[in-house]
Amino acid sequence: MKKTIGVLSVQGAFEEHIKMLEQLDVNCLEIRKKTDLTGHTIDGLVLPGGESTVIGKLIRELDLFTPLKTLIEADMPVLGTCAGLILLAGRIADVETIHLGTMDITARRNAYGRQLGSFQTDEAFDALGKIPMVFIRAPYIESVGEKVEVLARVDNHIVAAKQDHMIVTSFHPELTNSLTVHRYFLNLI
Repeated sequence: MKKTIGVLSVQGAFEEHIKMLEQLDVNCLEIRKKTDLTGHTIDGLVLPGGESTVIGKLIRELDLFTPLKTLIEADMPVLGTCAGLILLAGRIADVETIHLGTMDITARRNAYGRQLGSFQTDEAFDALGKIPMVFIRAPYIESVGEKVEVLARVDNHIVAAKQDHMIVTSFHPELTNSLTVHRYFLNLI
């Protein structure tokens, strides 16, 4: 039976994630309102890159905050990329606002600078070898808790991590041709 992944689709690179997941023969459900979560069964969740402040505000305004947090705290597998990493972070450096806060990491927003600081590189991801990584106004992870496994580093900064059923990346795997990160996420299900 095909897996169904809910992709938060209120802002950001959700269409690109859907295209990647469809290549892996997965059904995708765009999550735009509360009934998208309560009226359907999903096997996993993707929180895409975009503007974390805007997405954080929208999930509250659209009454998605509590259902999303409840699913994640009930061990729903989740992939958070770039802004999604910030949404899941339990702490954000130099910022008091916390969004979902389910992962024991400290994120630093816009750590690689503004839009002009965007770049692409190839680095090792877990034990799966080098993969392309696209960074756009990307955060990185300053610190991790005991239960967090570091999956990738760039310039000695943590750019991917896993805690239980949650995976986060500073980079945008959906903007490359590599399906490695999405496959890794689907293997949690």
